[in-house]
Amino acid sequence: MTDLGMAIESSVETGGRGAFRMFLRNKPAVVGSVVFILIVLVTIFGPGIYGTEAHKMAAGPFLGPGDDAGPLLGTDYLGRDILAGVITGGRTTLFVAAVAGALSMGLGLVVGSLAGYFGGWVDALLMRFTEIFQAMPSLLFSLVLIYLIGPGTWKETLAIGVTMWALPARLTRAEFLRLREMEFVKASRAIGSGDLRIMTRTILPNAMPPLLVAATLLVVIAILFHAGLAFLGMVDINTVSWGSIMGKNRGYTLTAWWTVAFPGLAIVTTGLSIALIGDGLQDAFNPKLRGR
Repeated sequence: MTDLGMAIESSVETGGRGAFRMFLRNKPAVVGSVVFILIVLVTIFGPGIYGTEAHKMAAGPFLGPGDDAGPLLGTDYLGRDILAGVITGGRTTLFVAAVAGALSMGLGLVVGSLAGYFGGWVDALLMRFTEIFQAMPSLLFSLVLIYLIGPGTWKETLAIGVTMWALPARLTRAEFLRLREMEFVKASRAIGSGDLRIMTRTILPNAMPPLLVAATLLVVIAILFHAGLAFLGMVDINTVSWGSIMGKNRGYTLTAWWTVAFPGLAIVTTGLSIALIGDGLQDAFNPKLRGR
């Protein structure tokens, strides 16, 4: 490895440690991280520990939270345990959000990096293509895709993921346009590094801080998108998710508020915790704040 490559990797590593220390000083971000980790652990291990299946009737219908004869968070119109539904539904919601966010980030990274690095007609062509997706209402586009390809967890994930990639694509392009004229990139090009190596080993690590913040935003958007699609009944009716629980019980909001409130609270809490993590990452990678 050349001295230049070692210097770049050392700089990135040092900046990463400083960013981590800065993140730990952000108390809301740490709280958000703890809450999100707890939510993930509950959705992974909760169904096996709790034991009650979300699909089966656990008690009489419309039992309120804390009723002696009912589960802790009450039951819905069919007598299904709301707490079991929230625990099981979180697994589906978080899976779809994570995979859809990763898919959209991957597409955005590829399109944005090619446009920002090569510029010229490549940039013009890819950005016109990106603007087409930006002009479409994302939720409506997802609805159309699901209608065309049919419901199913993987299909829903694909439909959400391919509608959100324009945001990271624009951000990646902007970072590559900014960094490609930096001295360390010119030096890497001067020593004979190929375009692919420069893009992936030199520019991309330095462009990651704002992209990581954007990734947290994409996950929150994916959670809301999936909840909205499920609420509208556009997902597999046999799959339990936070949005589907709310959608199936939306007609009983006034008489059985808990059937909608607790899944909605799970969505809000998860989205807020991820947003706090994103805010902490933004501050951690801000060199002005880190210098203080």
